[in-house]
Amino acid sequence: MSAFIVYPAIDIRDGKCVRLVQGDYNRETVYNDNPLEVALQWQEQGGEWIHTVDLDGAKAGHPVNYELIGRIAKAVRVPVQTGGGLRTEEDVDRLLSLGVSRVILGTAAIENRAFVHEVLRKHGGDKVAIGLDCRGGYVATRGWLETTEVLAADLARELAEYGARTFIFTDIARDGMMGGPNVEAIVQLAQASKQTVIASGGISRFEDLAALAKHAPEGVGGAIVGKALYTGSIVLKRRWSELGRSR
Repeated sequence: MSAFIVYPAIDIRDGKCVRLVQGDYNRETVYNDNPLEVALQWQEQGGEWIHTVDLDGAKAGHPVNYELIGRIAKAVRVPVQTGGGLRTEEDVDRLLSLGVSRVILGTAAIENRAFVHEVLRKHGGDKVAIGLDCRGGYVATRGWLETTEVLAADLARELAEYGARTFIFTDIARDGMMGGPNVEAIVQLAQASKQTVIASGGISRFEDLAALAKHAPEGVGGAIVGKALYTGSIVLKRRWSELGRSR
């Protein structure tokens, strides 16, 4: 668990590439009308993975933009991971069959443990990541619209026993705010789960990546970067030489 990977993010709503502030669907910025074009751009700039989120799916409770995400997965040479509204085995199977390399289960990890256990059993930890979107350490669900009483660390430990190997931790309070990631909480989750944790939320500059990459030996396996790439405050082409790839 010593590699550190930057995951350029493509959040999809109404077929467009957008960013929300703190998960608020009423605080949206459209960055590009063509998410596929953006994916190819991130690949060209050196992205090793593409991270996509079906925002419509997260809100609806079932995938909405799966055809577009499938086109992205087929068009790029790098692996694609995606989440948003995955609640059934059929949803998971469909996306994997379209060429997606890893699906992300979020709300289902809270509301339907049996489903998550079965998906992990069927596809393994390499194909399935668990998204832990948190407010104050507690997991939020349904596109961040609801907050549970479940602690992220407790859920991560439980699901690790069923084969989960990758967790994506998002601090909702920092998402889209460009104020830096919650490094302490991310490291604590990696230590609690003893698995790989990918950071998300608040990453605004190269120094944020460097601060996270220092903890790669402890299980911090990467960072999802969205707004900072779109505004140009982080440039993928510069990242590897300056960070030394943390490998």
